[in-house]
Amino acid sequence: MSVVTRFAPSPTGYLHIGGLRTALFSWLTAKHNNGKFLLRIEDTDMARNSEEAKDAILKAFEWVGMEHDGEVVYQSKRFELYKKYIDQLLEEGKAYKCYMTKEELATLREEQMAKNERTRYDGRYRDFTGTPPEGVDPVIRIKAPQEGTISFVDGIKGEINIAASEVDDFVIARADGAPTYNFVVAIDDALMGLTDVIRGDDHLYNTPKQIVVYQALGFKIPNFYHVAMINNEQGKKLSKRDGATDVMAYKTMGYLPEALLNFLVRLGWSHGDQEIFSLEEMIALFDPHNINKSSSNYNLDKLLWLNAHYIKEASDEKLITLLKDFGVDLTGNEKASDILHATKERGKTLVELATQIKLILHAPQSYDEKSSKKAFKGEAKEILGTFVQMLKEAHPTTQEAFHAVMEKIVEEKEIGFGKIGMPLRVALMGSMTGAGMDEVMSILGTDETIKRIEKAIITAM
Repeated sequence: MSVVTRFAPSPTGYLHIGGLRTALFSWLTAKHNNGKFLLRIEDTDMARNSEEAKDAILKAFEWVGMEHDGEVVYQSKRFELYKKYIDQLLEEGKAYKCYMTKEELATLREEQMAKNERTRYDGRYRDFTGTPPEGVDPVIRIKAPQEGTISFVDGIKGEINIAASEVDDFVIARADGAPTYNFVVAIDDALMGLTDVIRGDDHLYNTPKQIVVYQALGFKIPNFYHVAMINNEQGKKLSKRDGATDVMAYKTMGYLPEALLNFLVRLGWSHGDQEIFSLEEMIALFDPHNINKSSSNYNLDKLLWLNAHYIKEASDEKLITLLKDFGVDLTGNEKASDILHATKERGKTLVELATQIKLILHAPQSYDEKSSKKAFKGEAKEILGTFVQMLKEAHPTTQEAFHAVMEKIVEEKEIGFGKIGMPLRVALMGSMTGAGMDEVMSILGTDETIKRIEKAIITAM
C-alpha cells in the first residue's frame, strides 16, 4: 500500500515552526516512500477562523517548497458528510443522545472532585429509553468500550496501552449539531486514505478516542507517530520570544527556506553526525521510526550557522533575486559578483547581507560615533590625505593594486596596517564593519574611493 501522510493545521493562528517541523516529518515520510502528502485545513471553529491565517499557512508551504498532493481539504465544507456518519452511529446504536445539562455536568464534576475521583461523564444516558426532558437540546455521545484496553503501537514511543475506563462516552456532536474534533479528524484521516499520522505528542491522548471512532465505523486504523515538543534553549516550553513565531517571519528576518528546513529536521532526528542535509538527502534518509522520543531544544546559533552556510553556497543569481526583498537590487550591476563575493561571508541572514552591501553601494551620510572616535585620531587625517595622493598617482583598478597602495603607505609611513585600515574603513563605509578594504576599493573604483575619503576628511575630522 502506498504511504499517505497529511498535515492538518487550524487557521486560528499562523503556522509556527513546531507545526512546520511536524509537516516536514510528514512530507519527508511520504516522499521517502514515493507516497502522497495531503493538506487539510481544520476550519470547523467558525468563530476563531482567520482567512489571513489560512492564507499565511498556504504561503508558508509555498515558501519552503513543500508541495502537497491533490486539492486542499477544508473541514468546513464537509459538515453534511460528518452528519451522515453521526446518523449512522445513532441508527446502529453505537452513539446516543445525551440530555445532560451543563449544570448537571458541573454538579457531577464537583461531586467527583470532592471524592478525589477522575472527572468524567457517568454514562447516565447511555441506555436511556425514557421520555427525553423538555427544553434540552441533546449532544451526541459515542459508546466507548467500558472494559479492557485500547492499545496501539506508536512508531516513536512504542506500545501504548490505555485502560478503557480512561475514555468515557465522549461527545461527537454538540447540541447545535456541530461535530467535535476527534470525531471529524478520525473520519477525515480514514476517508483521505491516511496510512501514517505524524503529529505532536500533545495529541497522544486524543488517539484512543479516535481509535474508538475508527472501530465504531469499521475504518482501518493508521500508524501513529507522536513527536515530542520543541523546547527553548533552557529546556522550557518554546515561546514566541524564543522563536515560536510565524514561519513567514523567518523569511522577513532573512532566513533561507533550505536553512530552516535543515534546522528543523535536526530537531528530533539525526543521521550519524551529519549536520547539513540537502532536501534530496533528507528524503533519501528520513525514517519516522528514528525520530527521538525526547524533546529537542531550539538553538538560534545553530540556525544562524546553517543560514550562513546556505547563503555562502547560494549562486549569485539566486542571491540577487532574494536580496530584492531587502532593499538591494544588483540586477545589471557589473560588479554584482564582486560585491557578493566580498560580503556573503559576513552575512548570517539576508538582512545582514543586505546591510553589508548597502555600505558599499551608498556613501556614508554619517559616521558611527564610536568608530569615528577610535579611527579618526592622531595622524589619521594626514595618513588618509597621503593615501589619497598615492591613489591619484597609481590609479589602481584591481584588488591587488589597491592592496599594493595600502602596503606602500604602511611601508613609507612606518605604521601598522591598522593605522590606515581603521580610518579608511570608517571613511568608506561609515563604521568599523564590512568587507576587506582592498575588495571594497576595487568595487568602488579609484574616483569614488577618493571622493569618500575626502568627504570624511572634511566632515568627520
